[in-house]
Formats: sequence, structure tokens, C-alpha cells
Amino acid sequence: MSRTLRLLITGGGTGGHTYPALTTLSAVQRRQVPHDVLWVGTANGLEARITAEHGIPFKAITTGKLRRRPNLKELGTNIADVFRIPVGVLQAVAHAARYLPDVVLSTGGYVAVPIGVAARLIRRPLVMHEQTTVVGLANRILSRLATRIALSHESSLEHLPEPARKKAVVTGNPIRPELLQGNRAAAYDLFGLTFEVPLIYVTGGAQGSKQINTLIAEVLPRLLPHAQIVHQCGPAWIDQMRAVELPGELSERYHPVPYVGGELADLFAAADVVISRSGAGTVSELTAVGKPSVLIPLIPTGGDEQRKNAGYLASAGAARALLEPRPTADQLLAELMPLLADHELRHTMGQAAAKLGRVDAADALCDVLLEVAGQGSR
Repeated sequence: MSRTLRLLITGGGTGGHTYPALTTLSAVQRRQVPHDVLWVGTANGLEARITAEHGIPFKAITTGKLRRRPNLKELGTNIADVFRIPVGVLQAVAHAARYLPDVVLSTGGYVAVPIGVAARLIRRPLVMHEQTTVVGLANRILSRLATRIALSHESSLEHLPEPARKKAVVTGNPIRPELLQGNRAAAYDLFGLTFEVPLIYVTGGAQGSKQINTLIAEVLPRLLPHAQIVHQCGPAWIDQMRAVELPGELSERYHPVPYVGGELADLFAAADVVISRSGAGTVSELTAVGKPSVLIPLIPTGGDEQRKNAGYLASAGAARALLEPRPTADQLLAELMPLLADHELRHTMGQAAAKLGRVDAADALCDVLLEVAGQGSR
């Protein structure tokens, strides 16, 4: 490269916004592109911890949340945010003007709006990435300012303002490449699994899900004769899930764990079915690894995005979805049992999921960044 790429990254608050940016940065590094990077986020967001862990320069700004439906209970917060937002914009402009990036990558969250505004004010190109099937409020605002818009799903085009659609390209949602290299046998050895029945991997996210944990506790006596389960239930739930009373011959098939870390790739490789929420990151991982799933959306979420993500996979034949706000144990079993009984059905659903996945998403988004920055592509 003839010169050093100066990349400013913004986005965070949750893993769904933070990890795609981190994975894309890793793709830039794999290209051996000479680069500097600055990440701008909030001091209490996940991005602050992740950048510290990876030695990425980080600046914090103040930001406020733009609420679709403000209510009286949030009146004080809403008023405070009215003042926080312009302060955050001023801070963003100051950081961006000092750094003078060649290109800005925004992966969403409300912290991205001030930096997007700053990019426009200092005339620096902005690449906006949307992870969900539905374009969130912050990204709908940024889509009018962005130089290029990277989407995870083709169906997201219809959620963009009409003038923004011509700037859009479908890259997929970057996932960690190590998730594609799991070892099935390693998971079986780690958890002491059997080859007699299918394996279900259950997750409600790093902290667990009360709804999913409660459903699993209720169905275990009826489910374990037909399956074995590794259940990431969250640290706060581990004692309760370990205490669920099960017949002795079935108890060895249930493996609750507080947290799944580096072994996630192996679990994905081993799992016959996954039960999970349907956030953007989870959906991208399930489609990249080609796993059939039963999705239980978190309701409500901003723009009802999890239910729409789940519906998107279900309509493609890649998942079963429990779209009611309070699904029952019987409804969960009704979706699971046909999958456990039919290997061909699981295989077909896995293939449908893989067709929706983009294993090259990080590289595709990296190409967009380098093109916009005037650095060329692969």
C-alpha cells in the first residue's frame, strides 16, 4: 500500500454492534494493509471493554437515545438525552477532526449517530453497516449521510429510504472465522455426550434468558428421552438449572453450563438443533454454520427486529419460530419433536440456513471500506 489507511470505527452498546466491527478490523489486518485505527464509542458500552482487551485505541463520547415512543416514565431521561445528543456530536466532531480518517465504519447503536454526523461535517466518507433484517432508527438516520450502505440481508433494502437504496450493497454480517472451524468430536469429549440421540444446543445469550430457561426446565422430562442438551443458561441461573429434578437415567443427558466461550465453535459443529434467541449476531452465526434452529425471539425489541429475523429464517425453511410473546412448553415441543425424529428434515433445514449465510461477510465489508477509502480492493 502506498500509504497508511486511517480507519475510524464507531458502533457498540451490544455485541451485535461491536463484534461485526471487530471482525471486519481483523479482515483488514489479515490483508496486511498498513493502517491506523481509532474506535469511538461510549464509556460504559461493550465496545470499551472489547477495545481494551484487543489494544485498540478508543475515545469515549456522550450520547443519548432516540426513542420511538417516549413515555412519561422516561420523561426525565428523555429531557437529559436532548442535551446529551448535541454534546456527543460536538465531541464526535472534535475526535474525527483531530484523527482525519480516510473512511469511517459505523456498525450501529446510538453512539454511531454523532460520528456519522461528524463524518459528514468534516467531509469524510462513511460506510454504514446494518446487521438486522430491519433497518434500525439510528441507521435510517445515518443512511441519508452514508457514502455506502452495507446490508446483511437483501430484504433490508425495502426498509431503507428510497434515495439511500442506490448506495446499498449486500455484504452479509461478519462473524468470527473461528466459528467455522469447530470440531464435533471435541464437543462430545468435553461434555461426555452420547451418539445415541441428537444433540440440542440451547442458548439465551451470555447472561441467559429467563423465558428460555423456564421453558427448558419444563420440557426436560419429556425431551430427554429423545435428545441430549448442552444448555448455556447464564451465571445467575446455573444453580437453579442444575437443581432441576430428572430421572437418574436421563439426568446424564442434560448439561447446563453458565457460559460458553471458546468451545462455541465445537458446539456448533456438534449440534443437531439449536434453540436460541434471534438477534442479528445469532442469526448470522446460525446461517454461516448451516444449523437448523428453533428460534424464540426476545419481544419486544427495537422495531420488533428479533421476531422479524426469526420470521425471515422460518419463511426460508431454515428455522422454526415461536413468534407468540409467551410461547408454551407444548408449543416448543411441537416444533422440536419432528426435527429430532427426522435426520433428513434437519439436513434440509441446515442447507436452507447455509444458503442465507455469508461466510465471506467480513472480507466483503473490508472490500467496501478499502474501495471507499480509495485504497483498492483484494
